[in-house]
Amino acid sequence: MQPVRKVFITGASSGIGQALAEHYATQGALLGLSARRAEPLQKLAARWPGQVSCYALDVTDAAALRAASEDFISRFGVPDIVIANAGISVGTLTEHAEDLDAIRRVMDTNFFGMAATFSPFIGAMRLGGRGRLVGIASVAGIRGLPGSEAYSASKAAVISYLESLRVELRGSGVKVITICPGYIRTPMTAVNPFPMPFLISADEAAPRFARAIERNRSYAVIPWQMGIVARLLRLLPNAVYDRLLAAAPRKPRRELPR
Repeated sequence: MQPVRKVFITGASSGIGQALAEHYATQGALLGLSARRAEPLQKLAARWPGQVSCYALDVTDAAALRAASEDFISRFGVPDIVIANAGISVGTLTEHAEDLDAIRRVMDTNFFGMAATFSPFIGAMRLGGRGRLVGIASVAGIRGLPGSEAYSASKAAVISYLESLRVELRGSGVKVITICPGYIRTPMTAVNPFPMPFLISADEAAPRFARAIERNRSYAVIPWQMGIVARLLRLLPNAVYDRLLAAAPRKPRRELPR
């Protein structure tokens, strides 16, 4: 009989995070779920009583994440899997001074928030010689997308950060897994005013993510078709890439929720 999994997930109130929470909950896992909004987390906890601890917090608050990690470990023990999924996306244009605040918030949430999520768990995982740290990156981090300076930059930072962390933890027993989703149907992508190739739902994506995690894939693009697209994008000379993407539709600029 397999031992009960212990899984901590950020950004669990909707989209990919919620789908992953539901996936692991149905397998009987003990879950620590965090998000800024408490109500969706409480609804998940009500569906799986006794399995879920909820933490309403912002991942840019490192002290709140440390307190959540201590509470989770005291309740359930050191997690087997920590999934840093929380992220925000908005169209940004550097020429607009008012977008600078959005650029900073995207970087703080998507990049710093991932480091703040992992930080309080790494020591205990090292001590136990086991565990998986899973970072949700994006194919948008492979090459910069016009109109998405902040989001592309944040996800590029995440990909490099996870690679550095993977090498740093080599031999410790703690695995670092980078997952680069393509287009997943979530509230974040619902505002995109352009066709999204190989689009899949969050419910379809969650078990694929879980399989990559279970197999200790150091780097996985999901769905796999976007992996081919990503490899082709890497190979394109700048002149060709610039010409192809210059006229591409942009994600709309808007005010991020506080």
